[in-house]
Amino acid sequence: MLLEHRGKRPVVPESAYVAPTAVLCGAVVLGARARVLHGAVLTAEDGEVRTGAEVVVMENALVRGRAGHPATLGDAVLIGPHAHVNGARVEDEVFVATGASLFPGAVAGTGAELRINSVLQVNSRLAPGTVLPIGWIAVGDPARLFSPDQHTELWEVQRGLDFPDTVYGVERGTSMRTIMSRQADFYGAHRDDRRLD
Repeated sequence: MLLEHRGKRPVVPESAYVAPTAVLCGAVVLGARARVLHGAVLTAEDGEVRTGAEVVVMENALVRGRAGHPATLGDAVLIGPHAHVNGARVEDEVFVATGASLFPGAVAGTGAELRINSVLQVNSRLAPGTVLPIGWIAVGDPARLFSPDQHTELWEVQRGLDFPDTVYGVERGTSMRTIMSRQADFYGAHRDDRRLD
């Protein structure tokens, strides 16, 4: 499904393939021979989504562009099933495995591997060629790698990356009621989307 959102339309070259149950919404630009499989969603909320050539976005993955944090995928990138790329830059030849998550302002360097259920936190930079192990978290610039049982050490680095401001534009400690009221207003813009296909 192709949707116009906020006056912007997806651009799909003739050589690309978008599955009938995938969604491209707004300012989404696919590269040559890109493949977007069933259930995947590429949505440009108020920041562009752009892929390079020969990118495969697998089933039920989400790629979201945000204000100040477009989602960009380099050439020869795999985004695995149920992966989440939210306002992040993925450089060439990166492997993003099933369930991996990349948050706004994050950068996965050329040739990096983000293995199953790994996380690249906001405003963090994974060096080229780095392997982020299954379930591990990368935090900081340059990113340090933490196993899930190292929460205390992880939080010491993560706290300074300011997730609430980067993702929601609010100070830490803002109530969920306030955040969600703003989010409901923001995503309400989808009521005006127009189906193109």
